[in-house]
Amino acid sequence: MADIAELPTPPPSATDFPDDVVEKLSLDDSHPVFDGVAPGSSRKHRYERKMGDTELSYFLPSRQSGVNDMYLHLGFKAPERVARRSRVSTVWAILRLRHPLLCARAEMRDYDDVRFIYDAPSSAQDAYCDADANLEYRTQTKDEMIDAYLNGPRTLSNSRLSYLILSEPPSSPVLMPTPPRTPSPTNVSLDVSSGSEDEAEVEVEGKHEYELLICAMHFLGDGMALHQFANDFFGLLGGASSDDELREVLEEEWQSRWRLAPEECILPAALEDNMPLPSQRFRRVAAHVDFQLSQQRLVGGQLFPRRKHPERHTIVPTVSFPEERTKAILKKCKAHGVSISAALFAVCNIAWARMGGGSKAAPTLMYSALNLRPYFTARRAAPWDSYWYLAIGYFNVVLPSFVPPGPAAEAAFWLRARHAKEQSTRAAKSPLVASRTHEMARERGERARAESGSPREPVLPARAKVSSSALIGLSLLGNLDGIYKHAAFPDAELHTLTTGSRQRQGAMLLFGYTFKGRLWISLGYDCNGFEGDVVDRFWKEALDCVDEFLG
Repeated sequence: MADIAELPTPPPSATDFPDDVVEKLSLDDSHPVFDGVAPGSSRKHRYERKMGDTELSYFLPSRQSGVNDMYLHLGFKAPERVARRSRVSTVWAILRLRHPLLCARAEMRDYDDVRFIYDAPSSAQDAYCDADANLEYRTQTKDEMIDAYLNGPRTLSNSRLSYLILSEPPSSPVLMPTPPRTPSPTNVSLDVSSGSEDEAEVEVEGKHEYELLICAMHFLGDGMALHQFANDFFGLLGGASSDDELREVLEEEWQSRWRLAPEECILPAALEDNMPLPSQRFRRVAAHVDFQLSQQRLVGGQLFPRRKHPERHTIVPTVSFPEERTKAILKKCKAHGVSISAALFAVCNIAWARMGGGSKAAPTLMYSALNLRPYFTARRAAPWDSYWYLAIGYFNVVLPSFVPPGPAAEAAFWLRARHAKEQSTRAAKSPLVASRTHEMARERGERARAESGSPREPVLPARAKVSSSALIGLSLLGNLDGIYKHAAFPDAELHTLTTGSRQRQGAMLLFGYTFKGRLWISLGYDCNGFEGDVVDRFWKEALDCVDEFLG
């Protein structure tokens, strides 16, 4: 990788619309006026902190082409008034106040010294204008929007760590209007003047189809932060609050934080600082030795055959299963004592073995993310208790690379699913999670610095290693309906969710989750980075395994 690569030019601002971005969605471009704070009445307050090793391991590779830049796409139906620019900007501004890393910038001073810089907004109006400048309206389809983000010019930059894109595709139908509510005796007795013609119109207005893309750097946070943020976003956007009430919330959020600005840094702490370790030298050495030994036990060797290609092109084939079939799949997993997440490790394992892709003697190693939030011991008090921070580690699952023929295959499948569950549970419940997380963070940080042009000598001599190559990574998000409180935003009906990130060349990641009662499985990979049709055949085998073993 080249030395500090020149950052790509950020995309045009929301006011410089390309051909496929039109003004029809921006029905009210005038900025609302917020009471209580006169312009210029509050000076800017600046806060900064250095990135930790885990954040650096995501930041350094991202500089050239946006590797790891995350996205979350949500398709939803809503009345036109819900998606008006002033309402969306107000909600976006409220959440950016609550989560300051979203509107910070990254400043690189050295490979060991990269900082978050946050300039607090001087007023609620300032916060609104900043949010509006990081919001773009388009008329693209879901696939066009995701493809542009993954494969086009980079959307984010060191001065734009997060961004919102809202699109109403040209073919978006205006759905049948919601019929007016049946009057109750209580409603009939109300004074007619207390309502408004607008409210009567709202009751019969049609719904439009919209596509939302939430974009954020991976060193800001992780998938759990993205999904919690999306739930909060729609809770405000599609909830009961009027536009005026939302503006009042924005004013209150600013007042509670910046009427009297704190002296100490208000930015969320780095992962390593949220899991502090004892400072004794013996413990540090013991933790390092334990980590090295645990890494030596990881034996893999199965790899997809890759090829070199000058251009990366990520595609994300996705399948979803109807609610009734999803219920049957989950019931079958439960009957065998595993979760759908554990079963997906077995799906990948058996699919690869049936392809005959590698030596049967070499095990199949796969990796996944571990949510570290339950292990954090350092917590901030409100209003500085943002959940936008990085809180993931990694664990590995190792399974055999052969599959018995005939009826024995199903027994082998469920046995491997249970083995995957056992390995996942052991990683999550290990008393050494904190120390291993610190060691992994240090190693990942050193590796990222070395790949970026700042080589470091190892502290201890390198051990002779067996192959620890991973076949594939799995992002297992679980039941997202436990995060999204759909009843809290009746004016925004979510129906589709896809997620991923800009990838390195030759990268691959499988996603599995349930959303709106349906199981979703997707495979994000660089279609130019693998030989022949090997990934197509793997994807077909994986879906065949779902049909055969999960039902």
